Amino acid sequence: MRIVSLLPSATEIVAALGLGDQLVAVTHECDYPPDLVAGKPVVTASIIPKTTSSPSLEGEEGDEPLPPNAGEIDRFVREALASGESLYRIDLDLLRDLKPDLLITQGLCDVCAVNHKAVVQAVEALGPGVQVIDLQPTTLAEVLESFRQVGAATDRAEAAEALAVLVRGRWEAVRQSAARATEHPRTLLLEWPDPPFTAGHWNPELLALANGEPAPWDTVGVASRTLHWDEIRAFAPEMIVLLACGMDAYRALDEAYALLDVPGWFDLPAVRNGECYAVDGNAFFNRPGPRLAESAEILATILHPERFTDMLPPYSVQRFDSEMLEAQESEGEEAAK
Repeated sequence: MRIVSLLPSATEIVAALGLGDQLVAVTHECDYPPDLVAGKPVVTASIIPKTTSSPSLEGEEGDEPLPPNAGEIDRFVREALASGESLYRIDLDLLRDLKPDLLITQGLCDVCAVNHKAVVQAVEALGPGVQVIDLQPTTLAEVLESFRQVGAATDRAEAAEALAVLVRGRWEAVRQSAARATEHPRTLLLEWPDPPFTAGHWNPELLALANGEPAPWDTVGVASRTLHWDEIRAFAPEMIVLLACGMDAYRALDEAYALLDVPGWFDLPAVRNGECYAVDGNAFFNRPGPRLAESAEILATILHPERFTDMLPPYSVQRFDSEMLEAQESEGEEAAK
């Protein structure tokens, strides 16, 4: 069987089911497992600019242009979607040359991967005989079911069930240990910093597994939405976890500096207590695949470090810098002392 994956989580599922040798192409965002995706033909590309369009944000002459910041990306995405434009392109000629038997895609989010319209065009270009799996998990149970979908289509049903049992077991281990924690802090999960977005779909379930107190808007299976800062201030989070979509922990930490300009930022309990973290959302929380097992463990470690001491994959979490947590006095305030 010749398999083409049109989303990173599907690539990870294919790998986990032992189908790597049948994977003939991936997307430009597929980066795991690195030894599997390296050298694979890439059949998609993003139209989001790679560098900022704001001259004031670029470096000095001779410096490399900077990537667009979170606010610029948000504006570009909203404008593209409002005009009906897909954020991704498919190389139809390459796809035809690869002659896939199975195409794995998603209909969940036009921002996260190739949209349905582009996939329909691709299938029409390939002609009859190509099987298409459309994965649309919005809950943890549906993520496990997506393993079974891929397994059923690839004659790996037994392996898919074993994978589901393994991942579910790790979630249960987190739940049982976190349930014994003496505190369950009010936790703000942010999927985007500027503007702030809720972390939707399966992320409220991960927070429940980690025994954190959810925000009023945290509803299992519901898509992310834009938040207002007055909502956040009213919630008064004791922990803030930024799991920025498509960003690793270091990039998310850089983008978090925009939060310093938010009125009342330094008054939030999480900021006053230094309990603000950037995590690798791209690798873990944003992808409905096998590594949502690690996602639950990462979140539980952040919330209850006394109970979880060896759960963090390398480079997956960064605490906010001290200057992001301590209000700086102005020169006038210093002179008045």
